[in-house]
Amino acid sequence: MAGRTRIVINGFGRIGRTVLRQLLTDPDNADIEVVGINDIAPLKTCAYLFQYDSVFGPYPGTVFAGQATLTIADRVFPFWSHSDLRNADLSDVDVVLECTGRATERATAEAGLDAGASNVLISGPSPCADKTIVMGANDAELGDARIISNASCTTNAIAPLIRSLDVGLGIERAHITTIHCYTGSQPTVDVPGPNLERSRAAAVSMVPTTTSAASQVVQVLPDFKDRLSVAAVRVPCLSVSAIDAVFQICETPDEPLRDFVQSSFAGSGLVGLTEDACVSTDLRSRPESLVIALPETMVIGPKQLRVFGWYDNEWGFSARMIDMTRRLAKRTA
Repeated sequence: MAGRTRIVINGFGRIGRTVLRQLLTDPDNADIEVVGINDIAPLKTCAYLFQYDSVFGPYPGTVFAGQATLTIADRVFPFWSHSDLRNADLSDVDVVLECTGRATERATAEAGLDAGASNVLISGPSPCADKTIVMGANDAELGDARIISNASCTTNAIAPLIRSLDVGLGIERAHITTIHCYTGSQPTVDVPGPNLERSRAAAVSMVPTTTSAASQVVQVLPDFKDRLSVAAVRVPCLSVSAIDAVFQICETPDEPLRDFVQSSFAGSGLVGLTEDACVSTDLRSRPESLVIALPETMVIGPKQLRVFGWYDNEWGFSARMIDMTRRLAKRTA
């Protein structure tokens, strides 16, 4: 297909594999071509973890590890094992998806550019990015930045919501708790660590902790610096997280709250809505950054609003990586 966006996935972990799965299973993503995958883990292990996924289930097609290629169904992808991406020739690559989780230093963040790629998109918070951009919140500020952080899954869930509510109702202040499934940064058994609560077994207890979204949302929406607080509780779930948000609003909507929320996000591919009585597993593989649970959303008093929403912290975030990839490639086409 002419004019396809050419990308490289650097780091074939949870997000790298989820991005590729979406690209291969959704026909709407045929405009994006993966021209290379890079990971220092053994190729056979990477192939196995792509084929058999504990969250999303087995891949619906054959997966084969070749000498230096990963074959999925009838697609063959070059597979590299560069510890330094500068050793690759990326001169024809539009976007490097930097999914290693190691882009904490500028040299690592810009390695894709040094190898010849036009843009680098980092799959998480990074102090080395030129800008942190969240679709539906501050994507109009993308400009000509070439190293972009896609922020965090929780920031992607929160920022479009509060931006829309602030425009529609005005937010005096807000507190948001993210109820987040456990991740690979937590231990499976109790072990000593720098944080006492995060030293405990992830799949056994609810763990109160901090979240990078507290600073990331303010970075994306600076006007909320003195109006927003964010806390987190890690819970023993394998996938799908939630936010429980309380807003002190400037004015109560004239229309019923449910109608206001529905009209605010109608047709949005970023913030979805559900009328159903859902639990977390029902939202697995939803592509939105947030799915508002309308039965759990209510006005408390004249100017207090409670919003509850779900987000698949892997699938939804990976969908935003794909969206932002298109934005970057379109800008430099």
